[in-house]
Amino acid sequence: MADKFDLIVIGGGPGGYIAAIRAAQLGMSVACVEKRATLGGTCLNIGCIPSKALLQSSEKFELAKDHLGDHGIEIKSVGLDLAKMLGRKDKIVDGVTKGVEFLFRKNKITWVKGAGTLTGPTEVKVTGAGAEQQLTAPHIIIATGSEVMPLPGVEIDEKTIVSSTGGLALDKVPGHLVVVGGGYIGLEMGSVWRRLGSKVTVVEFLDRITPTMDQEVGKALQRTLAKQGMEFKLSTKVTGAAKSKKGVTLSLEPAAGGAAETLECDIVLAAIGRRPYTAGLGLEALQVAMERGRIKVDGHFRSSVPSIYAIGDVIDGPMLAHKAEEEGVACVEMIAGQHGHVNYDAIPAVIYTAPEVASVGKTEEELKAAGIAYKTGKFPFSANARARANNDSEGFVKVLSDATTDRLLGVHIIGGDAGTMIAELALAMEFGGSAEDVGRTCHAHPTLNEAVKEAALAANGMALNI
Repeated sequence: MADKFDLIVIGGGPGGYIAAIRAAQLGMSVACVEKRATLGGTCLNIGCIPSKALLQSSEKFELAKDHLGDHGIEIKSVGLDLAKMLGRKDKIVDGVTKGVEFLFRKNKITWVKGAGTLTGPTEVKVTGAGAEQQLTAPHIIIATGSEVMPLPGVEIDEKTIVSSTGGLALDKVPGHLVVVGGGYIGLEMGSVWRRLGSKVTVVEFLDRITPTMDQEVGKALQRTLAKQGMEFKLSTKVTGAAKSKKGVTLSLEPAAGGAAETLECDIVLAAIGRRPYTAGLGLEALQVAMERGRIKVDGHFRSSVPSIYAIGDVIDGPMLAHKAEEEGVACVEMIAGQHGHVNYDAIPAVIYTAPEVASVGKTEEELKAAGIAYKTGKFPFSANARARANNDSEGFVKVLSDATTDRLLGVHIIGGDAGTMIAELALAMEFGGSAEDVGRTCHAHPTLNEAVKEAALAANGMALNI
């Protein structure tokens, strides 16, 4: 006999576990099906959290090795204990995933361990190490996330040719690391290993890195990373990889056609993107409508089968953990008869390189393509007192507002702690704020956020410190 619940969530990542918690808060009996040994999905286990741990550790290593002397702090020698650094990362992952387990117990959510398959509109079969289980619920949410996009001609073995998973666990610093893909994941992981001593080359098929980013900011990021020592081969296609005892030889071709070449390295990190994880869910048998490999949903996150919902990376939109979380909350609130809401124009995105890059809303290129008249306000961190005191004054804030109403349309930041600063702008955009609203809000001095205030003032020709 099947175990009955009000809601079954398939997937225990950020979207899934947050949806389960919110549903429990609303009085539903909830089961969350997760086949991984720990909760938290890709993000907490092998993505966002471990990568940020290594980014911070590698930043501190580089700071101690190359920059503390600027502060009058003398260190005669700096050594790297990579095993200890990786151990710290693993300890952090263990802590945050156990934190999700605690939240499940606190909210009386049933964690069903195993892989879930839809066997009917309200039925899920769970298979795993134990006996097969049958679950039933009037509402089912698919929150299975995404997986690494394969690169044709390059077979990942997680040893010499690695995905982001293997890139988080290398047992020694590569002499030469080639990152295939100039997006968020590749640039962050490349930054980690460059700081620890690797030569890093980024190979990107397009003519620029971070193609969805505001172009001015993307160019500034590439210049900064190049100054730090990262090398770039743009407009270049990887056609194959040959492994040997010495490492890997990549076969390259110009994206537009031309003479082929080879590139030798110790480790290849394949980071060309991610794709929705929908295999084995039983979607085809139930004739759940799909669009470009993703589950097609309506404004209530409902699929073509009314009892089945989907959120996060398996539906349209950016593959971001916080986007999945917001969708999870909105979805269960609407299931409960409330008015859930996600404003897709106010979802921030962050690249955790150094400097960080953060954005929310439209880019200049998107506004031009849509024929929207806009104003621009910019302010450099070189004119911000706190940034100069931090010896971290590279980058700028760029504010885009409607030419007539001054309503914020997009904000782009490249600079220290940009990922934290962008929240102020996301909040302003969520409530329909204008550039002048932000510019006339009192900001503490001295803070990096004053650059946000000044850029907002600049959109209306009112900047005070430049």
